[in-house]
Amino acid sequence: MNAGPVTLVLIAITVLVSWQAFEKPQLLGRLILWPPAVDRHRQYDRLLTHGFIHADWQHLLFNMITLFFFGGTIERAFAPYIGPVGFLLFYLSAILVAILPTYLRHRHDPNYRSLGASGAVSAVLFASILINPWSLLLVFFIPMPAIVFGVCYIGYSIWMDKRGGDNINHSAHLWGAGYGVLFTAMMEPRIIGVFLERLGSPSF
Repeated sequence: MNAGPVTLVLIAITVLVSWQAFEKPQLLGRLILWPPAVDRHRQYDRLLTHGFIHADWQHLLFNMITLFFFGGTIERAFAPYIGPVGFLLFYLSAILVAILPTYLRHRHDPNYRSLGASGAVSAVLFASILINPWSLLLVFFIPMPAIVFGVCYIGYSIWMDKRGGDNINHSAHLWGAGYGVLFTAMMEPRIIGVFLERLGSPSF
């Protein structure tokens, strides 16, 4: 299915800003989440701007491809309830919510930095899994039911968040995923019943 207009705008802005940050280290340094800058210098915008820059092209492409395929689905699903502006606010708030635990954990750590849209993209992905748990995802070109991928993804993220050492913010993935599910369920409480019903009736 085609991506919605808000999803396409978010992708375009993220690609443009990330590309400029690749070319201009000073811009990257100003937009990245560096907790002491937020804590000491009140640069609260970093809690949002870090979601529009990436470590490299591979990081950027992975997030934007995922957003392209699932953003349109969620944009359309949310439209009757909150409209396109609501979907935009959902995405932006997901960036913020996903990073807050990381910020609070590292707020006095001058050596910590974080960037990327992964938290918000996880929120979109898991909202999609909640709506259609048996949709097929291509994971390294292997078809996998969305709910199976979701369970594996959460388990892996919890394990790696405790283990650490790979320079990936798994905490943001987890909080983003949780926020996507919670936001969707609060917007339309009946979705939980629908999810459980669909979960008990696998279809591919």
